[in-house]
Amino acid sequence: MREERGQGIASKRRDATVEENLLRFGEMTKGTKEGVRWCLRAKMSVDNPNKAMRDPVIYRCNLDPHHRTGYAPSRLTLSQLLTPFRSKWKVYPTYDFACPVVDVLEGVTHALRTIEYRDRNPQYHWIIEALGLRAVNIWDFSRLNFVYTLLSKRKLRWFVDEGLVSGWDDPRFPTVRGIRRRGMTVEALTQFMLSQGPSQAIVSLEWDSIWVLNKKIIDPIAPRFWSVLKTKT
Repeated sequence: MREERGQGIASKRRDATVEENLLRFGEMTKGTKEGVRWCLRAKMSVDNPNKAMRDPVIYRCNLDPHHRTGYAPSRLTLSQLLTPFRSKWKVYPTYDFACPVVDVLEGVTHALRTIEYRDRNPQYHWIIEALGLRAVNIWDFSRLNFVYTLLSKRKLRWFVDEGLVSGWDDPRFPTVRGIRRRGMTVEALTQFMLSQGPSQAIVSLEWDSIWVLNKKIIDPIAPRFWSVLKTKT
């Protein structure tokens, strides 16, 4: 599928009938051996210069138990425990499909997205229009980078999974929870983000700038204590 999308080649199943698609989607929702072979794709374009518009996947199977809904039955039999098809939900929407739908349902009027999603903006609007939902405006802004800092969640997860840090709130982590544990205030974070403005230029910032701002907020209210050691003369 990746090769077909890259070369602008139509899928063999692109013109399948509605009945065939519903039948396969039914197998996906059941998580059957046949169902996991399939995914659901939006019929947008085959050779659009913007590859995000080339029939993207919008639903796929995932048989792992959901962290909230868990398993389907309240009590599992031994045979159910031994089968891989145990999760209550076995088919899920992709991020690109769910995002515009959720934005509309939650009353979002302006979606603020970093410029790395710019190629997906036409896809976002296409999904909303195809579903007959109200329009949502998209405002692009640049992603903030810090020098000598790893910000990728996928790469940071490795440190968490390997047990090299205490968790996502480790004070050494560049996450919001991490720097909060290190002493960062919410007010400093808010002022820092507002000071950046809606620029679309990619910038790499120094950590000193945000910590200096945090110090200005803490200094007037932080209690100070002094002590004098009394030694024998």
